[in-house]
Amino acid sequence: MSDPVIVALDYPDASQALALADRVTPELCRMKVGKELFTRAGPGLVEALQERGFDVFLDLKYHDIPNTVAGAVRAAADLGVWMVNVHAGGGQRMMEAARNAVEASANRPLLIAVTVLTSMSDEDLAGMGYRETAHQRVMRLASLTQDCGLDGVVSSAQEAAELRAAHGEDFCLVTPGIRFAGDAAGDQRRVVTPRNAMDAGSTYLVMGRSITGAEDPLAALKRVHAELA
Repeated sequence: MSDPVIVALDYPDASQALALADRVTPELCRMKVGKELFTRAGPGLVEALQERGFDVFLDLKYHDIPNTVAGAVRAAADLGVWMVNVHAGGGQRMMEAARNAVEASANRPLLIAVTVLTSMSDEDLAGMGYRETAHQRVMRLASLTQDCGLDGVVSSAQEAAELRAAHGEDFCLVTPGIRFAGDAAGDQRRVVTPRNAMDAGSTYLVMGRSITGAEDPLAALKRVHAELA
């Protein structure tokens, strides 16, 4: 697995993202590039991070018809990203098309699926017409994801222990919403600390403001590793 920490570069432009990257080290983390930053900065930002030695998780959560998603993940693989994701809600044919696309690539990234966004509560799902709780929906979509041959899922650490027991040690569990004890939860609803997440079975920890908002981001990363040790 190597380093479990993924820093979420939730910035509006490349200059701020690269300024943060220049204050930390690829020996202590990977980088996540999401929708706003990629839309503004494009593939050049991913390449600039890779030139600095960082593995990149391209977090664009593809959700479209199978052929379109297959083309998108193929393009991500050609860009050399370490990890890319889709929405499990896109269904079996979409996820299998994405899997086939990355498996045919010379630079195969990890392919994971989003189950339920960590910002969503049971009430949010009910408002959308779902009868399942967030927990039930995560479990069902994780099973579908594994059946489709993907590498793992994005989910809350609150489901990690059950997911790990159900899907084995090789199934990647990527956990956003990680905060240091005492940090503000922000817009996340299901939040845990790095140590608790790893103890629950998470494979990779996505941390944003606890690192990017720190006065000394490198010291904050070292704190994560000290906590995990």
